[in-house]
Order: sequence, then C-alpha cells, then structure tokens
Amino acid sequence: MTLAVCMQGITKRFPGVVANDNIVLNVEKGEIHGLLGENGAGKSVLMSILYGLYKQDEGRILIDDVQCEMDSPATAMKHGIGMVHQHFMLVPSLTVLENIILGKEKIKNGILLDYDGMHKEVKEFCDKYRLNVDLDSKIYQIPVGVQQRVEILKTLYRGADVLILDEPTAVLTPNESEELFNAVRSLQKEGKTVIFISHKLKEVLTICDRVTVLKRGQVVGTINVANASEERLTDMMVGRKIIYEFDRAATATHQLVLKAERLQALNDRDFPALRGLSLEVMNSEILGLAGVEGNGQTELIEALMGLRRLTAGKISLQDTDITKMSPDERIR
Repeated sequence: MTLAVCMQGITKRFPGVVANDNIVLNVEKGEIHGLLGENGAGKSVLMSILYGLYKQDEGRILIDDVQCEMDSPATAMKHGIGMVHQHFMLVPSLTVLENIILGKEKIKNGILLDYDGMHKEVKEFCDKYRLNVDLDSKIYQIPVGVQQRVEILKTLYRGADVLILDEPTAVLTPNESEELFNAVRSLQKEGKTVIFISHKLKEVLTICDRVTVLKRGQVVGTINVANASEERLTDMMVGRKIIYEFDRAATATHQLVLKAERLQALNDRDFPALRGLSLEVMNSEILGLAGVEGNGQTELIEALMGLRRLTAGKISLQDTDITKMSPDERIR
C-alpha cells in the first residue's frame, strides 16, 4: 500500500469544541477515498488542515512519506494538494480560461501574455481529463455544473495530484452529479487521488473505493465500499438505526394565510429566477421548498419578505395585498 496522504494524530480545537480529536487518515495513491459524516462531524475542518487553511494543534501530515508543514494553501499546492470548495471561488466577470490561469499566467517576449499558448495548454487539460468547457465563456454565463468543472481544472492546472472535493454535489442536479462522477473516474484513471467529502450515503457507495467515517470529530472507522452498505454506514455515522417512516396525523388546515400569484423576479445577475410561481400556505401548515441550490429558493424568500422587487405577480397576506409593502410593514 502506497500512501498519498497520511494524517497522524490530528487534533484541532476551537473555543468550546474539539473539531478533530486525534484523527488518523490514510489515503492510498490513485484511490477515491470518501470522508463521510453528519454536518459538524469535522470533515471540512480536517481537509482545511490538509489544505493549509487551518493549522492543527497536534499531529503531523505526511505526503508521499515526507512530513510536511501545511502553513498555507500555497504550500499545500506545492505538495500537490488541491481543494475544490463547496462554494466556488471564481471571478464571474472573467472567462473560463482567465479564471483557470489566474495567477499562473505565462509570458512571451518578456512582457506579453502568451494567451494562445495558454489556451492550447488548457484545452489539452480539458481533453485529457474529459472536462469539456467553453474556455471563452464568461463564468456568469455558464451553469453551476460547468463552473464546478472550471474549479477542478483550475486546481489541476496548478499541479494537484491529490484533489479534495468538499460536498461537490450540494449544488448539482442529478444529471450534473453523474457527469461529476464520470469526471472523477477519469481523474482516477489518470493516476490522481481524490478525497470525496460527503454526508450522502448513496453517492459515497457509488463513487468511492474506501470510506472513512467521522463522528463528533473522531474516526469511527475506515472500510472498503465493496463491504459497505447504507445500513452499516448509517450505524457508523449516528450510532443507531434510522427510522425513515413516521406515523403522523394529518393537520387540519382551513384558513388561507399566504398566497403568491404568478410571481416573477430576476436574480442578482438580472436573469429570470422566478417564472410565474404560485403557492398557497394554510394556517398550522409547514410548507417545504425542495430543489437544488440556485433554482430560485432564495429569490422567492426575498420576494416574500419584500427584499427583492417583483417584476410581476401579487402577494397576499390574510387577504391583504402586501406586494408593494416594505419589509418592515410586512413584519408588522
């Protein structure tokens, strides 16, 4: 077993909490290693330590059997560690190519940017790792799934051999998630090592070779996915069997409290976010809003609160038209 990453006895304390408690994590070269746990289990903190965003209070990190001090992301990148964060760090007004090469620009004739050379080089990266993107598109013009590919390409362009993906499917549709899995498998075939942070059991079982489970800042165990099941991983994550069915009496709802009719609104980039949305909320009712992040949920709540201007539609609260009321008036 050849280890790409070995984290030994990692402990990280914050005021009032131990985020990582004597953690040992071994990641083999060329594997897709899942890091699984509930929210707050310590997954992102541990990977932030590996990427140099945090400094551990105790323990050591070995990359290719060499002890390394990860004092910054720049140092981590020098050791071949790259990280794609859950919330992307791209410049919306720049093109895909400009985001990828930002800070790593190549010069010709001493003063000029070798734009054609960099374009060719990045295109070769796209083909090699099967991450197809339009290099000349602006970031704000492309969907979230493509933006994630740009983040991965940006990391690879900087020489990452170990790629950390932090909750990578959180903002993706099912189809985009499948495209991501295909890209990750392509990276593995090219000899890259991937650490896949998640709290979703099915995707860990789908994409990973081995998985390490964290609970309350401690390692519960590491198992081969071939020997794992959703039930076993659930037991490791929470320490008990999860009941997915609930018997609950229906709530009596008779009075209409809030009504939204054919709402239309733009997002922060002046693209349509709400397209004729209508809904009703009754008294004593909990109405859920489901959907992948970025599909209008935020804009809807802001419109209902008076924080975002509607371009069309009407909002009524207990038969009172509040469409043009300020947030303060709506609260009253």
